[in-house]
Amino acid sequence: MLLSLAQWLQTLTPEFGYFRVFQYLTFRAVMAALTALLIGLIAGPFVIRRLTHLKIGQPIREYAMQTHLSKSGTPTMGGVLILLAIGMSTLLWFDLSNRFVWIVLIVTLGFGAIGWADDWRKVVHKDPEGMRSREKYFWQSVIGLLAALYLVFSISESSNLRVLELFMSWVQSGFDVNLPPKAGLQLPFFKEISYPLGVFGFVLLTYLVIVGSSNAVNLTDGLDGLAIMPVVMVGSALGVFAYVTGSAVYSKYLFFPHIPGSGELLIFCSAMAGAGLAFLWFNTHPAQVFMGDVGALALGAALGTIAVIVRQEIVLAIMGGIFVVEALSVMLQVMYFKYSRMRFGEGRRLFRMAPLHHHFEKSGWKETQVVVRFWIITMLLCLVGLSTLKLR
Repeated sequence: MLLSLAQWLQTLTPEFGYFRVFQYLTFRAVMAALTALLIGLIAGPFVIRRLTHLKIGQPIREYAMQTHLSKSGTPTMGGVLILLAIGMSTLLWFDLSNRFVWIVLIVTLGFGAIGWADDWRKVVHKDPEGMRSREKYFWQSVIGLLAALYLVFSISESSNLRVLELFMSWVQSGFDVNLPPKAGLQLPFFKEISYPLGVFGFVLLTYLVIVGSSNAVNLTDGLDGLAIMPVVMVGSALGVFAYVTGSAVYSKYLFFPHIPGSGELLIFCSAMAGAGLAFLWFNTHPAQVFMGDVGALALGAALGTIAVIVRQEIVLAIMGGIFVVEALSVMLQVMYFKYSRMRFGEGRRLFRMAPLHHHFEKSGWKETQVVVRFWIITMLLCLVGLSTLKLR
């Protein structure tokens, strides 16, 4: 919005030439982060007061950690603060004609709406389980598949009209279209090596990345500040990849696929980092507010969508290793419990409690120890992911 205003003022009169600074992506990225940070810090106390007034408190499940019972009643659904800061800051500073930022915003808000419905049932209908898994996955799948169908053709085209034309030709040809190499699965640490996926393979991978990362972040969000800081770090790192793939010069030099328009995603990533840090101000132990599914599902989906656009799905799994391990711990726990119940007549557990952060709490780690150590691990994994920029 501000970019369009600056361009209009610049053409209106030569005296406004200094507005050219708005054309620099890095300047707008820094301003987007600062704007989101300020919005979050200013609006935070008001949002917390409103949530408290509406008695939107976090319900604690009966089988949860006993040390968490004192958190019962803490305002939840604080993710609306994050989404508000991200949305306002992004709309102010990004190029409104950029299709990639719009699709990320739509996916983020769509998953946020699912999380809102889930949280609402928990706090209003007093149902600790919230939205049932089958219903939640259905709506996640709808948004994920629609986003995947759009992205599979938009990666190689520069306009929405060409995306529609390519989609129609794909249907008319009997679902047989060759995608360019940059639409394949990019292998980190290797130069110009990609695995061809085809349309169906791309759609399936995109669906799994978006829905999987959304639920992985949601499972990680179980301790004060545990999920938001890794989201900030991984999102910031993805912003670097977006800047590289969006630049014809840097992408060619670093042997990355050039995806015109993807650089503008740096604005969204910066806004997400600023909003996340503002939320952490209120979410750090002892938390004044919890993110809730409205924030966790939305942020995870945003990370997955950005990773798909910049063709860094594998790198996302590396940098978001904490999210991956947390999700795997739940899957393994459930599968082994069911297997052992069939095999031995009683359910047994691999971990003391899942997700994994609760296992470490049960092992004697304090909550702050788990959180900070997971942050450190994420920082190291992000450095490994960023090293793929040059180690190829």
